[in-house]
Amino acid sequence: MTRPNRTELDLETHGRLSILVVVAVGYLVTFLGAFSANGYTGTWLETFLALLFGVVFSLLCAYDWLFFHYVQGAWKKPLYFGIQLGLLFAIQWLIGPGGIWLVSLPLAGLAVEHLSPLWRWPVYLGILFGMFVSIGFRYQDWQSVFLFTLSVSPAIFFVVVFSEQGVRERTARQKAEELTADLEEANHRLSAYAAQVEELATTQERNRLAREIHDNLGHYLTVVNVQIGAAKVLLAHEPERAMAALDKAQGLTQEGLTAVRQSVSSLRESPLAKRPLPQAIAALVQESNNAGIVTDLTLHGDYRPLTPQTELTLYRVAQEGLTNIRKHARASRANLTLDYANPEQVQLMVADNGLGAAAAGSGFGLLGIRERVLLLNGDMEIETAVNHGFCLRVTIPK
Repeated sequence: MTRPNRTELDLETHGRLSILVVVAVGYLVTFLGAFSANGYTGTWLETFLALLFGVVFSLLCAYDWLFFHYVQGAWKKPLYFGIQLGLLFAIQWLIGPGGIWLVSLPLAGLAVEHLSPLWRWPVYLGILFGMFVSIGFRYQDWQSVFLFTLSVSPAIFFVVVFSEQGVRERTARQKAEELTADLEEANHRLSAYAAQVEELATTQERNRLAREIHDNLGHYLTVVNVQIGAAKVLLAHEPERAMAALDKAQGLTQEGLTAVRQSVSSLRESPLAKRPLPQAIAALVQESNNAGIVTDLTLHGDYRPLTPQTELTLYRVAQEGLTNIRKHARASRANLTLDYANPEQVQLMVADNGLGAAAAGSGFGLLGIRERVLLLNGDMEIETAVNHGFCLRVTIPK
């Protein structure tokens, strides 16, 4: 038994006092029997030893937790109850019948507290048997001792039942306190998790906004910049083609402004505008052709509708790929391949014959594509080398 915590100090104090009171009453009733005709007849030495053993017995009952704290090993419980039963035997041998049987009641209660139901019975039987044998051998009146022991047994078992109820109530209270502490800890954790989830959601929304701005506004500004650059080159010698390029730039500017307004009003709206994915990508291919880069779109397999998240991701991949080609590749040709052949996945490849690079790029656009693809458990691959073009391949499972 471990020492009770501070919340149980009152109960612990009351329990110790109860043990001392019960033992004291047992001795008092016994000694008061000296005034009766057949009362207490012990000698001074027997009385002194009985009182000494009673003090030791009471201290071991009241401070049992100290015994179990300092005595270690599997045999500490048998040792404790063996000592206590021995003291009871000696006390009853020295004093005899009367009220001394009350001294055994605390030990019955402690057996309930420390022992399993099976191992309590040896203690109960030891109390009764020790009482019967000690008093019987002392006075040699076995019939009277038997009746005395039989009359005392209901009181012992009453204490056992009462103690079991107390143990159950204390166990229930401890469990309730533990559950309360666990609930408080869980509430703290939930609060911390809620804060983390809120922070994560905010970060994800910021990243989504950044991707939308980059993919949408960045695309239009890049195409407009290309058209204006072409118009400046053609202005002196081919003013009609220069004006056509400026008209395209102006039209793209209007489209960009419309897209920005749509993004500000509702970023949830898809730029696909309810068009099939191949048709929406074909529009991007046409823009690339208008910018002076020969661009083709190839379809493999039969078109099938995909989830809105998948179609938007593939559209953004195509858009970002073509934007990067116009901005960085210095390519004359680009090829897009949209592959539905595998029913378990869909694949989009964007390739060019431009300058290429020594290693895969790490710009925000490619980072945004990778984030989009990973959210769908997809895979992104990049193949490139200096003067050997750039190939972006994205695979998204069904």
